[in-house]
Amino acid sequence: MQLIIFDLDGTLVDSLPDLVNAVNAMMAEHQRPPVARDVVAPWIGRGSRWLLQQAFAHHGIDSGAPDFDFEAAFARFMVHYANHLIGETVLYPGVAAALAALASQGTRMAVCTNKPERFVAPLLRAMGIEPYFGAVLGGDSLPLRKPDPAPLLHLARHFGVSVGQCLMVGDSRHDVDAARAAGMSVVGVRYGYGGDADFAQSPPDAVFDSLELIPPWLARQGLHLATARLH
Repeated sequence: MQLIIFDLDGTLVDSLPDLVNAVNAMMAEHQRPPVARDVVAPWIGRGSRWLLQQAFAHHGIDSGAPDFDFEAAFARFMVHYANHLIGETVLYPGVAAALAALASQGTRMAVCTNKPERFVAPLLRAMGIEPYFGAVLGGDSLPLRKPDPAPLLHLARHFGVSVGQCLMVGDSRHDVDAARAAGMSVVGVRYGYGGDADFAQSPPDAVFDSLELIPPWLARQGLHLATARLH
């Protein structure tokens, strides 16, 4: 594969604790009890607005009602999250080693996430993995986001790579659906927030328990990396 595109939350980093803290800061502002982590986890992956809308709906608040100022609430949510972006967020085990292995083989890599773009580079930098990625797209970088294929197609064009030589790696059906629509190969990681339940609905080409298993899987599949001969 000439280009590997990674999702961020639930694939490279476990950002659930900090997202939950931001959600619950908003719930406190609206006199609602905290939402448990296992409740919030399935809401991650479709963007910050959707995440907050689900949190309000969980407590019976109609965030689309005419008398509810969702934009103001969303702005407050963004402030809460920005102030605690890397409070408890960590890399998943095996991520650093996998990225180092792929980089040593000359593989080009990018990030495609539905998280607002302004949070992505600071988070990658704090985790020590920003240099591995030649391009980053957030959920608001383009008019469309995953599961639409537009961001993945944009990245393929950016790197001058055909979709047949791109691999998407993610933890949810939104990653799989975007890759399928783009005509790319796709593998899933089951340790994230979508996992097996999502993959039952949208099966990827393979599912792994660690990113470290991807380079040997590519070798077994006979899929070439950037430094190997095309075949």
